Amino acid sequence: MNPRALPPHPPPATEALPLARAPATAGATPLPSDTLLQGRKSIEISHNGAVYRLQSTRQGKLILTK
Repeated sequence: MNPRALPPHPPPATEALPLARAPATAGATPLPSDTLLQGRKSIEISHNGAVYRLQSTRQGKLILTK
């Protein structure tokens, strides 16, 4: 094989294509975490018979645990 020969296929494009985003649920509006927490560090949420805990960290992140 000749090392100077062109490859049989063109190299892949170097530009990234935009990722398709999943459509938001129709009518869904973001709910601010402040509305849920109401100044508390954590709350319990009952969902389908299970209790979840939503807590805010010192870094401003949210953790949801079962």
